Amino acid sequence: MRTLIIAVVVVLTLVGVGAAAYGPAMDYWQRQNAPKWRTVEVVEGEIISVVTATGTIKPVLQIPVGSFVSGPIDPEFQLHDEDGKAQFDSEGRPKTIADFNQEVKKGELLAKVDPRIYKANVDRDQASVDIKRADVARVEALLYQAKNDEKRSYALRAEDAAFISQADLDRVRFNRMQLEAQLDLTKASVAQARAQLVFSELQLEYTNIKAPVDGIIINRKIDPGQTLAAQFQTPELFVVAPDMRRKMLVHASVDEADIGLIHAAQQKSLPVSFTVDAYPDDLFEGHIEEIRLSSTVTQNVVTYPVIVGAPNPDLKLLPGMTASISFEVNRQTDIIKIPNAALRFFPQAQHVREADKELLVGRQDTKTEEEQVNQATVSASERATTRRKRNQRHVWIQDGIKLRAVAVQTGLSDSQYAELVSGELKSGDNLVIGLQPAVAWGK
Repeated sequence: MRTLIIAVVVVLTLVGVGAAAYGPAMDYWQRQNAPKWRTVEVVEGEIISVVTATGTIKPVLQIPVGSFVSGPIDPEFQLHDEDGKAQFDSEGRPKTIADFNQEVKKGELLAKVDPRIYKANVDRDQASVDIKRADVARVEALLYQAKNDEKRSYALRAEDAAFISQADLDRVRFNRMQLEAQLDLTKASVAQARAQLVFSELQLEYTNIKAPVDGIIINRKIDPGQTLAAQFQTPELFVVAPDMRRKMLVHASVDEADIGLIHAAQQKSLPVSFTVDAYPDDLFEGHIEEIRLSSTVTQNVVTYPVIVGAPNPDLKLLPGMTASISFEVNRQTDIIKIPNAALRFFPQAQHVREADKELLVGRQDTKTEEEQVNQATVSASERATTRRKRNQRHVWIQDGIKLRAVAVQTGLSDSQYAELVSGELKSGDNLVIGLQPAVAWGK
């Protein structure tokens, strides 16, 4: 009997010890087997919101230089610089025509059409003017003689009517009038000949192809020795771009969804930065000069041209380059920032505490709010309301072995962070972004 009592006491003791140790043991087991979460920290700092786009670099102005006259490029003409020194190409040959990338001044000769035909036309028209002037002198002499004859005839008629008949008087008078008209005709002929001479002189002047402005030749469409034909339309010989060192333009195409942000950025004079493939380590800066209203539709996507001006003192920006552009549209400083990875995280129901599981109910089997917004049956007011609610989100933090949801409202965002507008978070809080990968035993 005594042995039985001792056995019962021992069993009861063991049961008590086991019951007392069960709670801590289970808690220890749960902690050991609880998921290991990857977390990111809530930080304080600055957020710069940007709109990205691609664009093409172009000069501020491209001026085509053509020729009004036809003919071959003069092979004997030689270009000279500002000091009057003859210019030579890389092989030491005299330059007869301006070259690619050459910087020119306004009025500087770029090429010359063979002037011999036009010089001959000037000589011919000058001779014609001289002939007409001589004819004027001849008619003036005849008119002077006719006036004298008329004056003598009237004097004789006054002395004695029998000396000269009325018919003779009419003849000398009408001869004088005819010569006066002929003089007017010859003077008009002189004016006509002079006009033709001016035309020929202008054509001779047009054989000099000159730069209309200071600039750089970005394209040359004619080679030495080539013949111009300007009868039907003015041929384009050169394209001169002025002020390329002062400023270049970037023509960007911006989606219609972002054009409102670009317009606000222009009003705030926010900066624009961009890169080009030729200089990947250089960051170029500019400003929005113009938002053009000429929209373009490509595969149902509407874009608007936005013109960005940028200085180009080193001529690194060349026409035709592709620019990767970032338009700064807003900036917030000294704010609490939530990592975007935490906003994208969505836990499974077994990892969430009971009070927050209702946030997950039906979430995986229904469309997202943005997909619902795009449905044709949703009214405009409902779409606007839903879009305003897009910034009302949840992030997750560890609460023991479970996850607890924290409601937040976000504002400005960039590629890594979003602004915390409201929510029970502070700098230094750790937010869950996913499970840690399993580690092999022994490592």
